[in-house]
Amino acid sequence: MTENLSDKIHFKVITHEKVVYEDNIDELYVQATDGRLGILKNHIPVICALNVGVTKVVKDKVSQCIATMGGILQFANNKATILTDIAELDCDIDIARAIQAKERAEARLKAKDENLDIVRVQIALAKAIARISAKDKKY
Repeated sequence: MTENLSDKIHFKVITHEKVVYEDNIDELYVQATDGRLGILKNHIPVICALNVGVTKVVKDKVSQCIATMGGILQFANNKATILTDIAELDCDIDIARAIQAKERAEARLKAKDENLDIVRVQIALAKAIARISAKDKKY
């Protein structure tokens, strides 16, 4: 059966290095700076900033998660694009490495070192949690 593209959202995730994901999808869920946002076809146009988090796409009732490290989402005319510095598909995430990064960040925060760059450690923790959540498909 041929896919009716008018019933889909054309979606891309682009980093400065490559197109990480491109497909025609049914549903899109992102972590915007002011909360979780869901988009279906024919949604009103949107441009919003994204937090570090999990982007979920659904195509033919099958979901895939992408860890996105902030960025910008633009949606108009059933075309959605995320521009971000870093994005990883759930199948490409090294879960052991992400868990180690999370544990390191948590340990650094608990140590309460005077010279600690708290914001940097909190960002590292958020990225690790996003990777773990994407891999575990927790969104």
